Amino acid sequence: MSGHSGLDYSGKVVVVTGGTKGIGAGIARSFLAAGARVIVCGRNVPERLPSVGQAQADFIAADVRDQACLQGVFDRIREAYGRLDVLINNAGGSPSADAASASPRFHEGIIRLNLIAPLNVAQQANRLMQAQAGGGCIVFIGSISGLRASPGTAAYGAAKAGVLALVQSLAAEWAPKVRVVAVSPGLVRTELAHLHYGDEAGIAAVSAGIPAGRMALPEDIGNACLYIASPLAGYASGCNLLLHGGGERPAYLGAAQVAPH
Repeated sequence: MSGHSGLDYSGKVVVVTGGTKGIGAGIARSFLAAGARVIVCGRNVPERLPSVGQAQADFIAADVRDQACLQGVFDRIREAYGRLDVLINNAGGSPSADAASASPRFHEGIIRLNLIAPLNVAQQANRLMQAQAGGGCIVFIGSISGLRASPGTAAYGAAKAGVLALVQSLAAEWAPKVRVVAVSPGLVRTELAHLHYGDEAGIAAVSAGIPAGRMALPEDIGNACLYIASPLAGYASGCNLLLHGGGERPAYLGAAQVAPH
């Protein structure tokens, strides 16, 4: 019996979309450590699958934007694993782009990947979960970008705001068998952090603006998913768990001159 953070997922089947790298891989490792059977989905087979000790995730190739592909993935999960207890709807992302000059096709692609695709994935998972005695839990990975201005990733921020609205509606529609929740990370340090924040000095400067004194790690997000998908959070549905280390220090505090008393 495994007991990561006191939570035991032995015998449970967990799917993590976009689970081969970054936050998704961290989430997959958390569930593996808790004893779950974990399936990660991605477009390409990774060099190394998420693993903890002897436990390793299974891989199913999937493009979450392709509806026919998704149907095949969930048919395969039903046949090979017999059930689905938790879906972590994680696949998504966006390169930086100026909203004034990015093409309409670019904006549509970002919204399709970050809002429409997760809805389609959730629909497939719900169909499976509703048919089994224990129901299940669907966790959408949101973002701080859906709750505040997201300059450089405007379409992404709008899609993530849409995800939060979607979570509330699906939670109402699919209850009581299926719980639907969101976990929204703030700034996360993954293996790709340098693309967003620069070198170690850049990462340190960003971290200094966070009350917690550091950026989140993928396992921080994984631990939150372990909790929110567990019976401990059995009354949580239609809600958003925000993980931002206390938020970002308001810019005016650094810019304003302190008036003498």
